[in-house]
Amino acid sequence: MKLMKQCAGFLAAVLFVANVAVAEGGKKATTYKVDASKSELKWNGKKVTGEHYGTINLKEGSFTLDGAKLTGGSFVADMNTIVVQDLTDKEYNGKLVGHLKSDDFFAVEKHPTASFVVTKATPKTANTYDVTGNLTIKGITKPVTFPVTVTPASNGASVKGTIVVDRSKYDMQFRSKSFFDAATLGDKMVYDDFTIDVNLVAKK
Repeated sequence: MKLMKQCAGFLAAVLFVANVAVAEGGKKATTYKVDASKSELKWNGKKVTGEHYGTINLKEGSFTLDGAKLTGGSFVADMNTIVVQDLTDKEYNGKLVGHLKSDDFFAVEKHPTASFVVTKATPKTANTYDVTGNLTIKGITKPVTFPVTVTPASNGASVKGTIVVDRSKYDMQFRSKSFFDAATLGDKMVYDDFTIDVNLVAKK
């Protein structure tokens, strides 16, 4: 009789643990759809004699949180929406936008979108991660890693981070020291690295 009670107690404990595991395992990760109108991509490119900066509109995006933990995500940028914000002269501004859209840089006519897809998110602190993923520009895909901060909200969440892009890896040859002699380029050289500040605002 004592043995039967012990067995029954053990079985009850096993069932309790199993039910807890099922309940915890049954929690579903939440996918948040990015609100393109509230999100933004800011770019900044530098050259020996200065810099230019502006924005690119987001076409679509999403990210996934398992509880408060970032587990995945992606976004697509509409490269036809490149804007230059630092030049007030309308003609010069238009020329630079046209040049950025040309084959020297983003080849927008052939490649109207650029995209990023998360392959790994490594937690650093409670709300920060090192995110690794595939960045595709001009049809060329390369892995990049950059830090992001995740901020949960009552009806959604936001993800912010800065991607440093080496344009030479995406066949952007214009005045690049990776393709031309730096001494020959002199003060006309455009640096290979440019940045994209990513701010994704999403709702459930």
